[in-house]
Amino acid sequence: MHLSHCVWVRFPVIGADVTNMDDLKNLFEKSLEHFGGKIDFILHSIGMSLNVRKGKHYTEMNYEWNQKTLDISSISLHKVLRTAWDMDALNEWASVVALTYIAAQRVFPDYNEMADAKALLESITRMFGYYYGVKKKVRVNTISQSPTKTTAGSGVKGFEGFVTYADKMSPLGNASGEDCANYCVVMFSDLTKYVTMQNLFHDGGFSFTGVTQAVMEKMQNP
Repeated sequence: MHLSHCVWVRFPVIGADVTNMDDLKNLFEKSLEHFGGKIDFILHSIGMSLNVRKGKHYTEMNYEWNQKTLDISSISLHKVLRTAWDMDALNEWASVVALTYIAAQRVFPDYNEMADAKALLESITRMFGYYYGVKKKVRVNTISQSPTKTTAGSGVKGFEGFVTYADKMSPLGNASGEDCANYCVVMFSDLTKYVTMQNLFHDGGFSFTGVTQAVMEKMQNP
């Protein structure tokens, strides 16, 4: 889109520690005040692994660090939803999307404890999605995105090589971050108002491909 076609809107940046319930309450209070009413959608895009950052192998993980990883990367979604629930902050048919990764279902060795974190994130999505759907028709889903170059993702050992592998294993190639954002917009819209408690793969077909010709040729001609 050309810059001349953009409409610039000012929004406040409200800092919050997602592991702190008081911070989250303040975040929702100020958001409700700014928008003058309830909220239509939330994107949960938070993740951090202390064991990965500090180079701990999965079989030798520090459990105190692991608890912090789960609190930041997974349980934070429960805390966000719980805060919105308690404050009745979401409109009916609102949409909540959390970003996840296929390592929740398959083994990717260097993804380490984040695989456990994403599995927990997806479980919280299903469970809270049920209760929020019954109470207020609120939708809660996860999007399982292609490996995407982010600050957090770049901390995973061998990340660049894996991005290349995933691209060759995906009939459509890796989905970009911009395309993921477009998919989020669709999930926030009324076009998907009956989609909830789902883990939705946005990965160019990677999740359902056994092998591609490109990968076979690479193996035959290393």
